Amino acid sequence: MQDDRDRQLAAQYDRYPYPARDPAEEARRLIVGSPSHLREVDHWVFGARRPATQPLRALVAGGGSGDGTIMLAQQMASLGRPGEVVWLDRSAAARKVAEARAAKRSLGNIRFVEGSILDLPDPALGLFDYIDCCGVLHHLPDPAAGLRALAASLAPGGGIGLMVYAPHGRTGVYMLQDALRRLTPPEEAPAKRVEVAKRLWRHLPETAWLRRNPWITDHLEGGDAGLYDLLLNPRDVAYTVPQLAGLIAGAGLTLRCLVEPVRYDPDRYLPDPRLRERTAGMGLIDRAALAEAMTGNMGVHIAYATRDTAPEPRWDDPDSVPVLRELDGPALARGLPRDGTLVVTFDGIRLQLPLPRLAAGLLSRVDGRRSLGAILDEVVAAGASREQAVRDWAALRATMEPMNRLLLGARVG
Repeated sequence: MQDDRDRQLAAQYDRYPYPARDPAEEARRLIVGSPSHLREVDHWVFGARRPATQPLRALVAGGGSGDGTIMLAQQMASLGRPGEVVWLDRSAAARKVAEARAAKRSLGNIRFVEGSILDLPDPALGLFDYIDCCGVLHHLPDPAAGLRALAASLAPGGGIGLMVYAPHGRTGVYMLQDALRRLTPPEEAPAKRVEVAKRLWRHLPETAWLRRNPWITDHLEGGDAGLYDLLLNPRDVAYTVPQLAGLIAGAGLTLRCLVEPVRYDPDRYLPDPRLRERTAGMGLIDRAALAEAMTGNMGVHIAYATRDTAPEPRWDDPDSVPVLRELDGPALARGLPRDGTLVVTFDGIRLQLPLPRLAAGLLSRVDGRRSLGAILDEVVAAGASREQAVRDWAALRATMEPMNRLLLGARVG
């Protein structure tokens, strides 16, 4: 399945490992994001049913310079979770960066394998409980074949975290890609193409749509690697929500969620009851597609999909353990507004989300160790009625789970 564009892609990522990372920075920060945050995988893929003590076999397909690999491996190590993360990529240059980052963190739960997604499934690698494929499918000669290969590498009950480009939020990108193909065709050396792209950017008129797109910044903040990946990539396909849903279904997978779910709910943007009457009869994909078309700021789509029907998290189970993704419960509780609304911003769009009266008392007790039953007992002991505590917990979950912030942790024991 390799073609000229595929060979040019290989040359690109050997010359400019992506994203550009300095292993020395590992001492200062852990880069986190979606997909493949361990809290998200536990919740969206496994429904918080998979025991934390069960070893996790994970594959990062197209591992690049290591962001997803390092994040997942570090989170597993920090939480004492057994298992292995396999980094898979064709680029020897990217491997050097990723290995150096792992060494800085003394991570011993990563295995590095040079190879192609299109060679999967590989009996030598076996099957995986979880596969990360972030920013890769849209560069393949046949994305559908690539996703089918990944799906065939899943163990029963396993799932995949995907990121693909989305067209509306990348307004201006493809226009400039077209201009640059005319000025510096993909056959030219990568360094020469970067020079031409920088010169063109300096002289672009203010009417160029990419100059007006504040959400796309890789060409400004990502160094030469970011500029090349955004504007000079030999193959770059974007997917609307329906197209992504079709790609997932075609691989025999079940779409579990789009991240963050709140962004894909058109009713969040439509206070008009007559418009909501029209959205009420829409299915999940049509609703998400409407939100995508209305907002215009989604530059990527992040999705979790499973090989089998995913179990739902048991939000009514008193033994479940709520967790906050990258938030501190007590600190969040102290900073909640008094007017009962939480204001969040997604790429320029402000949403006002409702909070129940007991939100602060509930969130202050979410520490990743207390069970839901224990949290509710403590809130009742502090003076709330049991009925009010249960009702407010449901309301809090309805606001914060779609934000991808309040989740359920892996099953203990």
